[in-house]
Amino acid sequence: MGCSEYLIWFLMVMIVFSAIRSEARKYKWIKAHATFYGDMSGAETMQGACGYGDLFQQGYGLETTALSTALFNDGIACGACFELRCYDDPQWCLPGSIRVTATNFCPPNYNLPSDLGGWCNPPRKHFDLSMPMFLKIAKYRAGIVPVIYRRVPCVKKGGIKFVINGNPYWILVLVYNVAGTGEVINVKIKGSKSSNWIPMSRNWGQNWQTQVQLQGQSLSFQVTTQGGKMIQSDNVAPANWQFGQTFEGLQF
Repeated sequence: MGCSEYLIWFLMVMIVFSAIRSEARKYKWIKAHATFYGDMSGAETMQGACGYGDLFQQGYGLETTALSTALFNDGIACGACFELRCYDDPQWCLPGSIRVTATNFCPPNYNLPSDLGGWCNPPRKHFDLSMPMFLKIAKYRAGIVPVIYRRVPCVKKGGIKFVINGNPYWILVLVYNVAGTGEVINVKIKGSKSSNWIPMSRNWGQNWQTQVQLQGQSLSFQVTTQGGKMIQSDNVAPANWQFGQTFEGLQF
């Protein structure tokens, strides 16, 4: 790479990071609490309530969190990205911050008070982090720590991914690897023989469904995220697509 090419590449990278920092500054820091679940392997964080399955395979890794009812928003928050700092607890806090993606739900435990074990009870804002992420901002013995958090833009490699599941009478599409706000609030599908876009309904997490039969047609998708931004990926899946396959579209 020559000097001029390197300079152009460096400037492009700086522009991208500047845009990310500018976007992050739009969000205010909010007080909450954080704990962790599972061990350092992160095995217990897999197969969560957002439907992403193997988080390593889907690109989320261990940089993940489960959200309490107050944050999960019935699954709409799946895919949202957050920055967290341990806050106002010098005995247990470590310096620095982490960025995590919401991939699971932390259910309430009404048998315990919200300040003594029922950490995820409404209306408490709470993050149940993977253990490796928790240990980046707090000491293990703390168990639970106060944090401040803010929403941040999600940065992803490649395009939005669509996993097509179901059967000839029912199509279930998992939508993941979504940049920007990360929160998908609306999905539409269109077959190559269809005249109109077909609205899909949320089944659970980020799994979206339709009962329209679309086998033998190439498939296009419209994905809308929180805030109203929409991106259209045409002919993502070829006409000979099969259930269980994953396809990649455009990206925000």
